Amino acid sequence: MSERKKIKLIHEGGYAAEVEVELIDDDTGWAPYLSVADARKLDAVRAALKAGRLSEASALGRVFELQPVPYRESE
Repeated sequence: MSERKKIKLIHEGGYAAEVEVELIDDDTGWAPYLSVADARKLDAVRAALKAGRLSEASALGRVFELQPVPYRESE
């Protein structure tokens, strides 16, 4: 069994967060998978973003505010 770090991107509403988790690789058919603690961390970040609790979400990962890019067709 081995573990490797991975950045997961969580998107909720007008926000996104980069959350570092560890993927677990082993010889089972379920690999790679997350630990229960990392799965709960991703759920906590998603819930915090959805509720607008940005300080709580930023304690668990890097939080970004999403803004649309203005698009104009070229003339």
